[in-house]
Amino acid sequence: MVGHQMLSALGAAGLGSSRRPRSDWIELDLESIEEQSQVAARLDCQDLNAIYCVGGMTHVDGCEAEPELAWKINSRGPGVLARYAQSRALPFVYFSTEYVFDGSPDAPGPYVETSPSNPISVYGRTKLEGEQRVLAESPEAVIIRTTVVYGPDPGGKNFVYTLVKHLSSGVAMRVPEDQVSTPTYNRDLVRATLRLVHTGRSGVFHVCGPERISRFEFASLIAAKFDFRADLLIPVSTAQLGQTAPRPLSAGLTSEKLDWFLPPLMRTISSSLEDCAAEIQAYITAPKASRN
Repeated sequence: MVGHQMLSALGAAGLGSSRRPRSDWIELDLESIEEQSQVAARLDCQDLNAIYCVGGMTHVDGCEAEPELAWKINSRGPGVLARYAQSRALPFVYFSTEYVFDGSPDAPGPYVETSPSNPISVYGRTKLEGEQRVLAESPEAVIIRTTVVYGPDPGGKNFVYTLVKHLSSGVAMRVPEDQVSTPTYNRDLVRATLRLVHTGRSGVFHVCGPERISRFEFASLIAAKFDFRADLLIPVSTAQLGQTAPRPLSAGLTSEKLDWFLPPLMRTISSSLEDCAAEIQAYITAPKASRN
């Protein structure tokens, strides 16, 4: 979802990597990276200007079930990559999450970069350790914290696609009304990230959308945009979903620091949905068998 947009923005200058063999891509698996020499064997021959660590284990419940795997992918692997980037004096970017915060009523969002972290899930803890390892290995690295990323996605796996898949088939969908966050358009996320690198920034930046709303409110905006039946959206509490990992409820980020360094880049949900409407509509009208 983010990697595809990153490669699209970089064009011919972009070089993708994957944990499985793929034509014209480098085979590089965050899970198996233990030593810098493993990275060097694959990247020393490449003419690189920066490394963007977009990959990660983002399935929150999956991280809870396999904490060792989550640690390897979200913490150890990125730390080794950052060490390699430092050895070549390359800018390094690590993508993190609002899940490093707890979203509790006592310490609610929206969070700034200096807000005290307190992850309540394996996913959040491994991403926070990933941040710390990356900065220890590459002090000038950029840490991007973001949340509820949506937008054009060849894999059709983000919240917007899940929602339209249900609603276009007339299937009701339960959506939490107590998870509050700041949905982030993937194209704007990539654009902001590239600007931060190109202008030589370093440190932690929150890159997110400008609106702090509940997941149910977000779903309602999507349904209205594509003329789906609003009554197919069923508001529920997070507890009713029975998810394995705890979620930060009163969360969200603020990108005031980003706006201070760069002109405002993050569009509203309405504007973002308009930007990708044709692609989402094509997904809606595609034969169901062809959907991922």
